Amino acid sequence: MRILFTGGGTGGHVFPLIAIIREIRKLYPKPDLEFFYMGPQDEYGSILLAQEDVKIRIISAGKVRNYFSFQNITDILFKIPWGIIQSFFLLAKIEPHLVFSKGGYGALPVLLCAKLFGLPIFIHESDVVPGRVNRISSKWARKVYISFPKTEYLDPALTTLVGNPIRAEILEGTEQQAKDLFDISLEKPVLFFFGGSQGAEFINDFVLSALNILLEEFEVVHICGNANLKQVQSEVQVTIKKELEPYYHLFSFLDEEKLKHVYRVSDFIISRAGAGTIFEIAAIGAPSILVPLPGAAANHQAKNAYAYAQTGAAVVIEQDNLTQNFFLEKIHSVFARPLDLEEMKNQALKFSKPLAAKVIAREILEYLMVTPSK
Repeated sequence: MRILFTGGGTGGHVFPLIAIIREIRKLYPKPDLEFFYMGPQDEYGSILLAQEDVKIRIISAGKVRNYFSFQNITDILFKIPWGIIQSFFLLAKIEPHLVFSKGGYGALPVLLCAKLFGLPIFIHESDVVPGRVNRISSKWARKVYISFPKTEYLDPALTTLVGNPIRAEILEGTEQQAKDLFDISLEKPVLFFFGGSQGAEFINDFVLSALNILLEEFEVVHICGNANLKQVQSEVQVTIKKELEPYYHLFSFLDEEKLKHVYRVSDFIISRAGAGTIFEIAAIGAPSILVPLPGAAANHQAKNAYAYAQTGAAVVIEQDNLTQNFFLEKIHSVFARPLDLEEMKNQALKFSKPLAAKVIAREILEYLMVTPSK
């Protein structure tokens, strides 16, 4: 059996695919199973997928922007057509039995050709607001999976609510490993500032501006992003009080093996509002403050954040409102009411759907088992 995955090439697309691939392998450990990925160049994503024994095929991918740009001309006239030609011949060579898409502009050439070949298409939408490619391809798909109950533009009658697939391994962290690996003392409540896999400059700046005040009451774990590490380190050196240094833990990035241990000891998480992050936070039962990325496509991060916050599991602070005084007021208010904090944890776990990847994996295998192969 050959399964082809496709998507836009960001971590938000790759991690759910990895979660599904792992679950398929658990359910079907036989050797007659091949995984392929076809999408735009993405070094980080390719490394992660290759580690899962997925065969990578790179194609050209263009983007149609909602504003005037000369890149629209080159993308529409050259990149997208070339990506379609590449996808056509690669699909003819691979002959997949099923195509699974996470959406994103990188998936469009693959899905157009998959439709042309009459291949079964399954898609998953992570956000409250679907991207353009998923909106289009949902009309061709045999299965349309969604993460949030009220996903815009998609017909509820044609969708299956499963949540966002997360890697099961992310739930396996231990307190002792967090202490051993990172020297986390756990003498104070742990705040985890997480701007996503690439970090977030605004969140970095906020942490630095309030660092000493935060460290008086909390232990802080801070992921700043690879590109920002040197600048943040230099600012920390001139900012932090010597006696508070043991309570600050700065990282450029944490891989899965390390991230799961930080998740385990985090009493409160402050993060952007990508769907992947929200569903990981929910699955570990962590209360959170979400700071949506302004200007995200179709304002999807804000809509994700508010949809999640309606459950009572999180508080949303718009970026313009993330000031030292306002943040401290919110965080003190939460920690002053242990019952409210516990309720946020309960609501997070209630919202979470940690078996999403397994549900999708099972349905993919069931479809392949009952459908005659080519």
